[in-house]
Amino acid sequence: MTIPTTHRSLAAQVSAFVDGSGDPVECVEAFLETAHGLAASDHGFAHIEADKALARARMLVDRRDHSMQPFRPGRLFGLLVPVKDLSDVAGIPSAYGAVYRRCFPRNNDRTAAAIVAADAVVCGKTQTSEMGMSAYTEPVGMPAVDNPLWPGHTPGGSSGGAAAAVARHLVSMAHGSDGGGSLRVPAAATGTVGFKPAHDTTDATPTAQGFITATVADAAYAAGIALADTDTSAGHPPGKVKPFKPVTVGVTTTPIHGDGTVSQVMIDAVGEVADHLARLGHTIVDAHRPYGQETFAAFGDVLASKCSTITGPSSPLVAWLTRKGLDMTADHRARAAQTFMDVAATVENRWTFDILLSPTLACDPPAIGHFSALAPPDDFAEQTRWTPWATLFNMTGRAAISIPWLTGTRPEPVGIHLGAVHASTETLLRLARQVHP
Repeated sequence: MTIPTTHRSLAAQVSAFVDGSGDPVECVEAFLETAHGLAASDHGFAHIEADKALARARMLVDRRDHSMQPFRPGRLFGLLVPVKDLSDVAGIPSAYGAVYRRCFPRNNDRTAAAIVAADAVVCGKTQTSEMGMSAYTEPVGMPAVDNPLWPGHTPGGSSGGAAAAVARHLVSMAHGSDGGGSLRVPAAATGTVGFKPAHDTTDATPTAQGFITATVADAAYAAGIALADTDTSAGHPPGKVKPFKPVTVGVTTTPIHGDGTVSQVMIDAVGEVADHLARLGHTIVDAHRPYGQETFAAFGDVLASKCSTITGPSSPLVAWLTRKGLDMTADHRARAAQTFMDVAATVENRWTFDILLSPTLACDPPAIGHFSALAPPDDFAEQTRWTPWATLFNMTGRAAISIPWLTGTRPEPVGIHLGAVHASTETLLRLARQVHP
């Protein structure tokens, strides 16, 4: 009994489940056996759902084999998909990253409902930071999630549990959300792929729902995006990425947000990727900051404003953001929201290239407890220094992805960030596949 891992694509796994050559029940059983042999800090789950997952897998198999109706499998048929512990799944406890917030939802929220409707098997809830408000995953009253790639170090956040579960091959995909890099940051920290789809930023909304996977092809499949870019004709290896119209790639290793420095390994990795894309025929140009630091200050104000509705006990960071939000005047909130929503037009006007290439992180993941040991304002500033590129795409609403790149100088990959400026989401993903499959 083995879990289908990232050695098989999501599409191949679903195909096997549909034609009967794969068994979702066996996969759930193997997942449970493996996960229960790990510490909570290692598997990254806030809650592992055994009984409901097994019952769900059996139901899917029964529907496949014995339904009187035409069998129409969903896109995620049989796949094990944990849901981030900021989304509600009926009958599974939600804690939202803090033990004192634990409750038992009676209904699926919109995100969980879509995953279930696609015929996935929800096998539990993955850990997050309290209310998803930090780029590290140290849930209050529960074990901090360890990094499979850098033991003893943060896996990033706030989708750190999802990233750990995929990096340890417990599952092939895991749901997460991204309000400031919360999919892409943990992907970069754990050597996985984090894709933030394009999203609507109306009312200064920074958050998109997405998935962490092992490959770009799986990220596209998980998001339901068809990539017509593989050549399976005679004489070509299956899945070989076909050439497509060259694009212009803007490159920067200078922080767009914050006042930090960037480690040399990150700079070197971006240079290698830029050279690789140039050899494939793409045009490489320098990218400069499109705006000043006051724009990121508006993002922080929007975040704090959204925290103003949080009630009850909170961690120091969340309490600080909540107080900051409550202290804002209505006019201050409105100005911050407008500045946030103006970023898309500013970036599109000042950047004429198609896609931005940068590191995802300014340095390798720090030790667990590094950020949370700081006073809240310093904690927030230090997180910004660590993740100075991702948030721009939460403000523009355009798609962005973090992919691993091996430099050849060490075993741990570097997270490479690609964000759509004028390119379509499909073009972004096709370019990403030229860097990582």
